[in-house]
Amino acid sequence: MSLIWFPLPEDEAGPACSLLTFVCGTRGLAPDEAILGRSGHARHLRALARYLDRDCNIGVWVKRDPTNLSQDMPTVVRNQFARFASVIARYGPYIYAAAAIPTDAAVAKPVITAFLDLYAWERDWQPLKAAEGEIGDLKNNLRRHLFPKTLKSGIVQLLRERRFVILQGPPGTGKTRMADEILAQDFAGHGRTVQFHPAVTYESFVAGISPSVDGQSIRFCVRSGWLAAAVKDAQEQEFILVIDEINRGDLGRVLGEAIYLFEAKEIAEGKARAVQLPQALEDGTCTLSIPKGMYLLGTMNSADRSIAIIDLAVRRRFAFVNVWPDLDVVRSQGIDLATDAFGKLQDIFAQFVPNDALVLMPGHAYFLASDEQQFRRRMRYELIPLLEEYLAEGRLGTSQTELEAYVDWLQGEVVRDGQA
Repeated sequence: MSLIWFPLPEDEAGPACSLLTFVCGTRGLAPDEAILGRSGHARHLRALARYLDRDCNIGVWVKRDPTNLSQDMPTVVRNQFARFASVIARYGPYIYAAAAIPTDAAVAKPVITAFLDLYAWERDWQPLKAAEGEIGDLKNNLRRHLFPKTLKSGIVQLLRERRFVILQGPPGTGKTRMADEILAQDFAGHGRTVQFHPAVTYESFVAGISPSVDGQSIRFCVRSGWLAAAVKDAQEQEFILVIDEINRGDLGRVLGEAIYLFEAKEIAEGKARAVQLPQALEDGTCTLSIPKGMYLLGTMNSADRSIAIIDLAVRRRFAFVNVWPDLDVVRSQGIDLATDAFGKLQDIFAQFVPNDALVLMPGHAYFLASDEQQFRRRMRYELIPLLEEYLAEGRLGTSQTELEAYVDWLQGEVVRDGQA
């Protein structure tokens, strides 16, 4: 692993410029296989790219797999760094992160500093006392940008465009809370929240025959399901149907032929599809069609292995938004121990867990409390049991040892004052 800075003099193509890069050695990965092959190295680089893009307006290209020396720099990136064609021609397959350094020193400094500090951090160099604050700031910036941020305004805009949206992510990331806020604030409460589970059927969601008990007699009648009722409510004003834990039901069976209706573009153009219902509804309605005023927002816990994977036919009709843990939410409450505990746990997940286990990262909601004492209780009775369950199931691969050490540290913090 090398940090290489390529300068170019002024010429007919333009003024003097330079390209700052992370590079694999041309003779192979040794002796840095452990760094280059660690999932966290690539994740930290992508976090660095997000940080510099959002805070410094500097574009950084990062290769998905730094160890893949057979993959050359993509054409679109070559075009982005056209001034450095000679450098790329020689070292393209070995460069796995690159940024064109601005000529303005004030703008260039944070970019160069971030590259150098990340290089030192990945090599586990101990900073001088005077530089500890700078390194700490970089770590927090990378933690903040490790996962893409999801803003409510962006979800609402996507709902307006795609109509059918599912929020997916680890437990405790605030998916249900965000859905409730959208219903209350952006749809003025015009909507309904339901929850899927294995017992939800086509009859309860779309429409069907259900028993009705009147005194000591029982009869069967046709009843509108949640979808049919929402369609009726959306005829007069905008209406949002929120489905919590949407993938806990068998969507293929629950939707039935109603899946044919979920075509956002056709609805927006006034060409909504219609399906014939097996039986006429209470008011005589025989067909079902989704009106322009109806929207659907689902939530999905991506860490739960006991629930079904959404099939491709259903997935094509929904837009999916990843909702990740957010360090800023934890920091904003002003409990230092909570911020420290969240940061340490996020570092373990970022550095060591395989890609398919990232969805197990406990969300920021686990770290929220009114004061430090309440936080310690939440750690003891909520977070530690969850992490111990992960360890017992062996779901975190080679990061087991790191997580065990974290749990030991957390238990020490929880009982330190003997009151938690």
